[in-house]
Amino acid sequence: MDALTLTTAYEILRQPLGEILPKVSATLAPLIPHVDAAELSTHCAHSPFKALGGTELLTAAELTPLLLAGVPGNPWQGVATIGGRAREVVAVKSDATRRGAVLVLVREDGAAPAGAAELAVAQALWNLVTSHFDRFATEAVPGALARSRAAADTRARVIAELSTAHAAALSGVLGVLRSRALDDTTARATATDLAATALIEMRAEQRRDRTLAEEPAGDAFERLAGELRPMLRHSTVRLDLGAPDSDRSLAADVAHSARAIVRALLLIVLEQDSVRRVHVGWQLTEHELRASVRDDGAGALAPCDLGAGSIRDRLDVLGGRLDMDAVPGWGTTITAVVPLATPEAPVEAAHPLTGLGEREVEVLRHLALGHRNRRIAEELHISESTVKFHVANILNKLGVDSRGEAAALFHAAA
Repeated sequence: MDALTLTTAYEILRQPLGEILPKVSATLAPLIPHVDAAELSTHCAHSPFKALGGTELLTAAELTPLLLAGVPGNPWQGVATIGGRAREVVAVKSDATRRGAVLVLVREDGAAPAGAAELAVAQALWNLVTSHFDRFATEAVPGALARSRAAADTRARVIAELSTAHAAALSGVLGVLRSRALDDTTARATATDLAATALIEMRAEQRRDRTLAEEPAGDAFERLAGELRPMLRHSTVRLDLGAPDSDRSLAADVAHSARAIVRALLLIVLEQDSVRRVHVGWQLTEHELRASVRDDGAGALAPCDLGAGSIRDRLDVLGGRLDMDAVPGWGTTITAVVPLATPEAPVEAAHPLTGLGEREVEVLRHLALGHRNRRIAEELHISESTVKFHVANILNKLGVDSRGEAAALFHAAA
């Protein structure tokens, strides 16, 4: 391995997460020429699908079959549906993240197959990048977690709104097309079939998105168990595990953070010489996840022993808290309580002029200049009675009593 290779890898990994895909694409372009690149990475709760944008209409749904059918360590090249039509692609899958990640390079039609050496480089680079991704997700750094939660919340709301709008529109189309008032039976049947197919695809897309953005609670806890067992493999301390009695799914960022918090708490608990047994359990209620670490030590731990670092930082980001119950001679129970709902984002104050119509804003602009009704009517080519009507509406919408107050609000907002 030469210095140039190491430098290239370093330059890729030091990029902000949103800039890594363009850097990977640029690095591989001389080896495997391509016109677009995209990734589907299941580690990322808020943005699992990313694309450079060189191919129109490239979607996450088109990458999903390549992710599911791909074999880690064995890049595939062939023809796949990309951007709504058959395209030559190279698909590279890595299993560095638990549910895998796929890099897809879209090639020119008729491009010569990539060689084994070039594919090996693409595989090694994608393995390195996805290992880097997984580290970010597993450690759940508070700053990144805050951005993830905010983005995930916005994304979930947008998906819900779009899904509702599309479902309403398509249901309306179906209702019209199924109407007995229409004579063209063939056209009606064909259109009905198309609309029904669109509804089915939309619902399938929702399910696909959910599998990427969420993690079943049982699977999340089993993954935690796999991380904890090696920590006690050569210890005299016995580890008991209490899996959640629920098949509910958790937001991926909640699962990541809960695992990180439990690992950190376990390390603190194991520093006590008197501990011989530790129980780690998760409980799910309707509104929160309770991740507890209970020991059989002296019960001498104090809140200050838990520190004020990453554990509390992660909980603050998630809107959670840390409860501690120490009983001398019986042990200590530490519980991280994490809300399952995303904390409400602060609501920004509405712009004072937001509720005004276009014509009302024009009238208000003249009011702010001190113009009387007659001049406003002349300037806007409307009647004075219409001006009076607009002025009354403006005062009512702005919640003021005079033209002067309305003018002052206009100047303040300008």
